[in-house]
Amino acid sequence: MSKVDGMLVFARVVEAKSFSEAARRMNATRSKLSKAVAALEASLGVRLLNRSTRRLSLTEVGAAYYAHCARIAQELEDAEQTIGHLQAEPRGVLRISASVAFGTLHIAPALPDFLARYPELSADMTINDRIVDLADEAYDVAVRIVTEPAPALVARRLAPIRRKVCATPEYFRRYGVPRTPEDLVNHNCLHYTHDRDAWHFSGPQGQIVVPVSGRLHINDDEALSQAVLGGLGVALLPTFIVGADLQAGRLEAVLSEYVPVERFAYAVYLPTRHLAPKVRVFIDFLLERFGPQPHWDRFDRNDGQP
Repeated sequence: MSKVDGMLVFARVVEAKSFSEAARRMNATRSKLSKAVAALEASLGVRLLNRSTRRLSLTEVGAAYYAHCARIAQELEDAEQTIGHLQAEPRGVLRISASVAFGTLHIAPALPDFLARYPELSADMTINDRIVDLADEAYDVAVRIVTEPAPALVARRLAPIRRKVCATPEYFRRYGVPRTPEDLVNHNCLHYTHDRDAWHFSGPQGQIVVPVSGRLHINDDEALSQAVLGGLGVALLPTFIVGADLQAGRLEAVLSEYVPVERFAYAVYLPTRHLAPKVRVFIDFLLERFGPQPHWDRFDRNDGQP
């Protein structure tokens, strides 16, 4: 046996309080375990156990050494359990929370492929823009779009969420194309309610905050995109909603050298020593599907090129 094997045997003998009981638990012979501990003592040059016909007891050195051996034994057991978790077939119900727009447009359409890949799994997804409490509401994973995830959660970055200043080609023909963010003050800027009447950009000269105003505020980006497609005005919209419209030329993006504050889609879950296989495979699936350059950003028309 190696020294590590001897340490594990020593720990199990101490826990069982006898060589015979340890041998039974480990499905080994008493003489084999006795020889392993004797070899360990010889390699260390110390006596770890006091042996008598009736009982075993730890020496002072043995007690100190056992604490380390027990910790190593537990770590090895944990490592084996981790492998078991990773190799286990994902099964059960996966409870998912996602925002309305991203969940509707990208998570829900991905679920048929995901569930076909893992036939022992089923999904229960809630779509709303409320930040759910994963622990209190018993969600396995949430997909959130934020600049920074909450520090109390484990987060995997799934994809960048880019936004573009865009409008219809007809709108720009009628009202002109803004060349700088400051030009937006002359346009009907439709915007998401929580943007607080200002758009933030990073440009060649640094950070720019532009006050904007318009005739429509909406608390949903997908609804806002419909107003923009109707020619009402210009808006700062995520490409995961309007990427197809930019690809088809129904919308045009401008001010591409001025980058809005970037956000990301994250999969977040509660910290745990052993991540459930159903959560692990779901996150891996989303990473595979979206990737670092998501399909909704693969447009090359006009200023809309990422």
